[in-house]
Amino acid sequence: MHDRPGIDDEALQRVVALFYDRVRADAVLGPVFNDAIHDWPGHLQTLTAFWSSVMLTSGRYKGNPMAAHLKHQARITPALFARWLDLWAQATADTLPPETAAAMQAKAARIARSLQYALSPLPLPGAA
Repeated sequence: MHDRPGIDDEALQRVVALFYDRVRADAVLGPVFNDAIHDWPGHLQTLTAFWSSVMLTSGRYKGNPMAAHLKHQARITPALFARWLDLWAQATADTLPPETAAAMQAKAARIARSLQYALSPLPLPGAA
């Protein structure tokens, strides 16, 4: 099991729902996410399963986040990652005990770095 207070699938569901309510309403992130996601209830279930796998090692998530994000590579910028992390920090802090919120923020930052690295076009050899 896990040893973080205040975290279970219900808490993760609350965090994910609050976060994506804020994302959808956000002037910067909203247009990108609202254009990309056509089944919000299904997407929220998928993301709750993702965070359950990440934080509770439940194994519920069976998707490929890299492939899902590659489809939207042209619209995903470093500024979007920064805004995403800011809203994530707010939602976790508003919903979870501080220690658990900090752990989820740290995981999100690592995930964002990995996605950002993978989505960034690599310079051509010899390009200045």
